[in-house]
Formats: sequence, C-alpha cells, structure tokens
Amino acid sequence: MTMGRSNMIAPLRKFPATARFLTNALLAVVAIVALLPSPAQAWWNDDWSLRKKITIDASASGANITDPIGSTPVLVRLHLGNFRFGSTKDDGSDLRFIASDDKTPLKFQIEKFDSLLGEALVWVSAPNVLAGAKSDIWLYYGNKKAVAASDAKGVYDTDAVLVYHFSERGAPPMDSTVWANNAQSVGQPADGSIIATGLRLDGRSALTLPASPTLALAANSAFTWSAWIKPAAAQANAAIYSRRDTAASNGLVIGIDNGAPFVEVTNAGVTQRSGAGAPVAPGGWRHLAVVANNGQVSLFLDGVPYASVAASLPALNSIALIGGDAAVPGAAPVASEPASSAAAPAPVEAPAAMGGFVGDIDELQISKVARPNGFIRFAAIGQGPDQSKLLSFSVDEETASWLSGYFAVILKSVTLDGWVVIGVLMMMAVLSWVVMWDRTGYINRQSRANADFLKAFHEMSNDLGALGRGDTKDVSTLGGRLAPGEAARMRSSSLYRIYHVGANEIHRRLARHGRKAPVLSAAAIASIRAMLDSAVAKEMQKLNRLMVVLTIAISGGPFLGLLGTVVGVMITFAAIAASGDVNVNAIAPGIAAALVATVAGLAVAIPALFGYNYLISRIKNLTTDVQVFVDEFITRMAEVHDEDNNRPDPVDHQIAAE
Repeated sequence: MTMGRSNMIAPLRKFPATARFLTNALLAVVAIVALLPSPAQAWWNDDWSLRKKITIDASASGANITDPIGSTPVLVRLHLGNFRFGSTKDDGSDLRFIASDDKTPLKFQIEKFDSLLGEALVWVSAPNVLAGAKSDIWLYYGNKKAVAASDAKGVYDTDAVLVYHFSERGAPPMDSTVWANNAQSVGQPADGSIIATGLRLDGRSALTLPASPTLALAANSAFTWSAWIKPAAAQANAAIYSRRDTAASNGLVIGIDNGAPFVEVTNAGVTQRSGAGAPVAPGGWRHLAVVANNGQVSLFLDGVPYASVAASLPALNSIALIGGDAAVPGAAPVASEPASSAAAPAPVEAPAAMGGFVGDIDELQISKVARPNGFIRFAAIGQGPDQSKLLSFSVDEETASWLSGYFAVILKSVTLDGWVVIGVLMMMAVLSWVVMWDRTGYINRQSRANADFLKAFHEMSNDLGALGRGDTKDVSTLGGRLAPGEAARMRSSSLYRIYHVGANEIHRRLARHGRKAPVLSAAAIASIRAMLDSAVAKEMQKLNRLMVVLTIAISGGPFLGLLGTVVGVMITFAAIAASGDVNVNAIAPGIAAALVATVAGLAVAIPALFGYNYLISRIKNLTTDVQVFVDEFITRMAEVHDEDNNRPDPVDHQIAAE
C-alpha cells in the first residue's frame, strides 16, 4: 500500500509546480460543484440531511383507481430495501412528511418503528388524493436533534370516529382518532398480521366497543366500517361486528356465512341481509368494508363492490362487539333467508344470536360518513400486499454535501471490488493529468524559445557559430543579440540545442584549419548532418517523453472500468440469488454502483484522449520546425563554407597588387 502511494506521488514531487496546479484545480472543481444546484430545487428544512420522494400512483399505470378518493390516511411501509435506518434516530422521531409543495408538513402517526429489524409502519394524512393521477409526498429524516412529532389524532379527519391498529399488548385497543373511543376489554394480540400486530378472535371472547355519543347512529344515517379479516375456517353465520338495540329490535351485523361475507340490517324487527357472493377461502387476508348511504348498504371485498341490500340503518346507541353477536343471551336462533341485492328483503321474526368469528382481524376503522368508493379501494390496495401498485419510493436525496442526491446513494452502494478498480483508475487519472500538464508546459516553453532563436538566427551574419560558442547553459555566449530574458528562454529551445551541436562541429574544424571560413568537404557536411540528425532524435525523445502514459490511460481505462462493472453486476445478482429478494429498490443501487466503474474508466480515458490528440498535434508542429531548421542550417552551412565561395576574387587580387 505504501509502495503504491509513493509511486503515485513521485511524479508530483518531480514537478512541484504541477502538483500545486493540480491541487488548486481540484479545489476549484469542488468549489464549482458545491455551487451547482442540487437535483431538488427546494429543501423543506436544512436541519434534515436526507429526504425521499414517495409517489402515490392512482393512475392506470399504478393502482388504477377511477372513483373519487379525497383526503385519506396512507400507510407507508419502510424496510431495508427502501429506507436507510442507520441514518435516522433509533425511534424514528426525526421522521417528517411534507406535501408535494415541499413546504407544508403533513400529520403522521408511527405505528411501529424497529431500527434493528429494519421495519417501520407510518400512517400519513395525504391531502386530496386525485383519482387516476399521481401525487407526491416527501419523507425527511436524518436529524439527530429532532424531537418526536407523531400525531395520531391529526392523521384522521373528524368524521373518523374509531380507528384501532391493535398494536397494544395487555391493554384495551386505543382509538387513534380525536374521539378517544377506546375499547372496554382486552383482546388477544395476533403477531404477524397484515399490518404489524392484529387481534385474534376465538369465537367466544369478543372485544367490546363503547356506547359513546360519537359512535351513536341516528336512523338513516351515513356510516362506513372497514377492517382486514383472516378467517380460520368456513363458519356458518359468524358475526365479525355486531351492534344491536334489543329494546327497539334494531341491529347491524357484519359477518361471514360459509365463507361469504354479508351485512345484515334489522330495523324494527325486520331483518334484511345482503346476497351471498363468492366465498372467501380461509387462511388469507381480505379487506372488508360496509358503506351505508341514502337507503343503501353496500358491502365491499378487497375494495370492489361485493353485495348490497336496500335498507336504511336504524338508530343504534348500544355497545358493539368485535368477534361476537350482541344479541340478548338466550335468544333462540332464527335462521334468515339471504336476499340478493336485487331481491326484496326477507323479514325475520326476531334477531338471531350468531356465533362469534374465529380468525384474525386488523385495522378496524369506523366513520360517521359514507366514504366514496375510491376511498375504500385506496385503503384495500394501500394497506394490503399490493401496495407497490400504489406507492413507489425514490432513492434518497442528500443535502449539505456536494456528493448529494442520487450520486451519493450510488457511491455508498459501491462494493469493495468496485472501489479497488476505481482506486486504480484514479491513480491513472492523476498520472495522466500530471503528464498532460507537464508536456503542455514543456511544449509551450519550447515553442516560445524556438521563436526567439529563429529570430536571432535569421539576423546572423555568415558566422554560423556566433550563437553557439561555449555551453548551451551559458547565456553570455549567445552573441549579445538577445535581451537577458530572451537569452534565458532560448536555453529551452530545441532548435538552439540542435544548432549548438552543428556550431560546435564547425568550431572544431575552424580551430583545426586556423581560418575564419574553412572549406567543408561533402564528407564533412554529411558528418555534421549525421550529428544534427542524432540531436534531432534526442529532441524527439524529449518531446514524446511520458506520452505512453496517456496511451495506457486511453486504452486501459475503459477496460478496467468494464472489469469493475462486470464483477459488480455478478456480485449483485449473486446476492439476489442468495436472498431470493427481487425488489427493484433493493437491487437498483447495486447495479448503478457497478456502472460507476465504467463511468470512472471513461472519465480517465476521455480527458486523456483529448489531451493526447492535442499534444500530438503540437509535437508534430515542433517536429516539422526542427526538420525545416536542420535543412536550412545544412543549406546555409554549405553556402558559407563552399569552396567556390571561399576562392579569392581575381578583381580583388588585381586591386590589391596595384
């Protein structure tokens, strides 16, 4: 590990200016990204670091609810596949639900929150849910300083007069509405119910509901009753909910007869029962609801109309029973003939004492209004096993960090093998950036120095060695033709270094002959040309130094990224096979995290590709300049040191003799 770190830092130590530039560049990138808008344009409260969008889909692509719904409680089920329990408080007291405007807090009730098991059940008051449309609410969490804000009384409207979740143990069920219609007896809890804990009924011990003023029914009043039931066996005439006023011979019974749910209304001694539909198989959870309105009592099974009876509810002010019949003890049972929804009601001489329901019951709700059909279907889908049709959860969004939103979720899902590949790619990226910065600076300095040298070279006299006497690092030997700054830059010129090789060869021959302009033979010129070609090769090696790092980044980066992606996908699907869970919300972050390796590989290769092509074009230009200069230098040397040019002029000799 130490060796790899040293190898990565070594190029930075060799180029301190480059290292400082890269550091400043990275800080600038981080600052710019931090100023960019997050995926969400609004944030309800910055004290909460995480949020999640919950979409309620009543459209044809979701639950397909076409009847009016209105304001309704929504059951939000949180589990490890859609919620990060490690980022919230242990008791869930930092949970907050906000309306789609991201401003209005919504009332909610936490029925269950277990951070160890990763399970939570929360009831949220959703305002005005539209049929056939989508709507959103926001779940905020991640504030360790938040105080509990669960408000059971605020979740349900004032028309709801009784709501039992049956989450109590050793105590009567508590009413979650503002009316406090708590039960008057203790029931047996049923673990593993459809919504956390339910109520287990044995057919003998019934749960007693109070005869409170808010539960009293006036004659012909509107009424809604709903609950989840799980029959243990096919019973004959078993009462699930019973309320009778024996003095006035009035009664209302909701029960099940040989698997067929029914509603029975007794008004002034006349009993009417809904027709029998398809029976319900024992051992399965079903949503049962009864709505009374305008002389019609309708029975719904799983949110769909099941049966009805043309009757008005009588006045009822007595207690009610869950799992037993409220008829007077000892009354002789009188069988009643069931009537279909279209047939005339069948009169019954006296109320029959039915048997108690045997099975489980959960989520009992009673309202003093007639809830619309869409409301009933919404509850049946939203509280049952098909909830995924109605509710969908987005990935978490995070604030107070430049690594926020979807990208943060993806990075946190990257596995160890993915981080290994990404780490290697990051090293390659840093090395490629160092090379690009170093080569760009080297080429720029050389281009400016070559321009200065060519200007001085073209202004020279016939003395080709005027700019090249001595050491290339000795500025004082540059002939006095350049300003001090220009002379210093000329030391970076590849043309000057090549010229210096040729000038030294000329000086060596000049010292040998002792003349200012010796005649150079063709062999001598060829020898000097060979020396210049050797210097050119060395300069080309300097120009192309470290360029192989860019070619490795261009070709190797995407393949390394692909390797990380393939391994990550393999691990994700292996985990799915081991757990047997094919939840999209659970596997999507893993697949996305695996693709991060491919993104990292492309992020290495693409800048390296652009930088390589740019540098290669600059290197080709410098190579062309060098080749042109060598040809020009050889040509000029041949002209200056040609035998004909160095032969005395006869006219000059004659003038000298005279």
